[in-house]
Amino acid sequence: MEEKSTLWQRMGLQNWFLSSENATSNEVQKALTPDDVYKYIIEKFKESIGQLSFANRVVFFHEFIISFNPADYREFMDNKKGIFGLIVNESIKEFYKLLKQYRSEQKTVEASSNKWVFRFVSHPDYAPGDKGFIGKLLPGSHQREENLKVTFIPRQTGIAQTFDVNDDILKDFTFYSDGYYEVPYVEELDYDSSKITQVAQNGFARFETILPGKEFVGRKVEYLMKEEEIIVSGIDETRIAPNIFKVPSDWINTPHLYIRFNKADGKLYLATFGEKTMLNEKEVERCDINNPVWVPLPINSKILLNGIIGINIFKA
Repeated sequence: MEEKSTLWQRMGLQNWFLSSENATSNEVQKALTPDDVYKYIIEKFKESIGQLSFANRVVFFHEFIISFNPADYREFMDNKKGIFGLIVNESIKEFYKLLKQYRSEQKTVEASSNKWVFRFVSHPDYAPGDKGFIGKLLPGSHQREENLKVTFIPRQTGIAQTFDVNDDILKDFTFYSDGYYEVPYVEELDYDSSKITQVAQNGFARFETILPGKEFVGRKVEYLMKEEEIIVSGIDETRIAPNIFKVPSDWINTPHLYIRFNKADGKLYLATFGEKTMLNEKEVERCDINNPVWVPLPINSKILLNGIIGINIFKA
């Protein structure tokens, strides 16, 4: 059986992440701090100006993908909840301060995008303490290869090196909705913290399903729950509304589920009208659509509809 290559092997960087001969088992990696992440972003912003600017024109990355070891990422999300948003705030303030300085020197400072994008992600090949950076000129666009760069800082050397990579490399990274931020670009270079948008705050939960069938191979159907009560229906559903999650499969009843957010306790609940519904491997009793029976629906649950269609529920 052929061994699956890692991200570093595919990029020729495997040796960077092998244990040093001088490393001891007692060596302790210093934990990443919010200040480490902030300084890293500012450093990469300055580097992008140096790499991309030409003549009298100041050019800079607008999308910043900051990657960590999965455990380091969870440490930030579990014990430093909300800190990424604060880091984004302070980073953009510093961006504008630097850009104003260039403009005062009579240089041309014009945006290549109408927004800033920050993605805080993890990758399983990163070791504790590692951090990486990928910069994009135009958030969400398909750029030429030379405009997409990835910087690695391995824990053994601490020395950063930057490589041009193909956009396909991003498929190896795990992106979290609660680590994604968008901020409008302000031409006047005056930062307004009220404009920051964290996608995770725009909904109550995120639903993801992978469908059987050749036409859906490799594709996921995702739905962001923005209404306090939604309906999960199958392919026969004819209504179109924000509170209807239509899954294009005839294996799902129409409707099959009601899901609601209870303000009183801040939790999700589920009622099922379909032929068979399994919630976290336990069957949920079918009820009448006019008299729903609500059962708790924890975040990170797995639902199986009629033994065929699986739906995962994540934090938005």
